[in-house]
Amino acid sequence: MRLVSLVPSLSETLDAWGLRPVGVTRFCALEGVTRVGGTKDPDLAAIAALAPDLVVLDEEENRREDYEALLARGIAVHATAVRDLDDVERELGQLAQIVGHRWTAPVRAPARGAQRRVVVPIWRRPWIALGAPTYATSLLAHLGYENALAGRGPYPHVELDELTELRPELVLAPSEPYPFAERHRAELETIAPVVFVDGRDLFWWGVRTADAIARLAAVLGGT
Repeated sequence: MRLVSLVPSLSETLDAWGLRPVGVTRFCALEGVTRVGGTKDPDLAAIAALAPDLVVLDEEENRREDYEALLARGIAVHATAVRDLDDVERELGQLAQIVGHRWTAPVRAPARGAQRRVVVPIWRRPWIALGAPTYATSLLAHLGYENALAGRGPYPHVELDELTELRPELVLAPSEPYPFAERHRAELETIAPVVFVDGRDLFWWGVRTADAIARLAAVLGGT
């Protein structure tokens, strides 16, 4: 199949399945593949020119108007919907069936019981944090970490002092979508002790999910 993926984690998944897309976004981590714009601003003409058999999107990652515009061009589209760790197996199973790939869900370690309270900033100036329902919050809960902003919607805008007032035990600072790094430690430590984590392991679901859980557990194991 000629596949175009507008979702970085699905591009990675399809490639791992031996189904390398003919077109991906500029955010996808595949080299030597035609870029067709971004997740929120795809080049629809460039996608059509690739004559894909199927374009894959995600309800959260991509825009409904682009989904509808592709359909209007007569292009087949499949949209995934992942808001929870348990959604991954269902959505990958459906996608595998559509693209003709035999896939078996990997065995996942049991969820931890204890819950440590955390906040996860995902953007800076303006400050935006991880909330719920989101895949990343569900993944963290599986690892034993409670998102202090889980009741504020998926991606709430916040002020830095608001995060401090929540009294989290940890700040988990991901490398994307905002590239939090050591240079931000002092600012983030005004909230709570900081642990830097791989943003792809936290936010990219798909074939990486099982290994990402193990890697994040190893990084967070001493906290």
